[in-house]
Amino acid sequence: MCRSIKPLRRPETEPATGEIEAAARQFVRKVSGYRVPSSRNVEAFDAAIADVATASRRMLESLGVEIVDGPDRWTPGSGSSRHAHPPAADAPAATAG
Repeated sequence: MCRSIKPLRRPETEPATGEIEAAARQFVRKVSGYRVPSSRNVEAFDAAIADVATASRRMLESLGVEIVDGPDRWTPGSGSSRHAHPPAADAPAATAG
């Protein structure tokens, strides 16, 4: 399991409810050590995600952060390489050959 917890929201945008849930899910996975719970533990896993999401939302609201309804806008692999600049429009295109 990876050692670092990735930020799931961009500081310049309001967090979406989906992003809060994704962060809660990531935290519960990290703490439990399981990516997917067994069928016997699904209820406890889902309850923990709901509790962490509620606490996270309460914390963000107390910091004055506006929360918007919406999906998780974070995508796997959205690190710095995702923000690489595309080639300039006037740059010659690579040709297969």
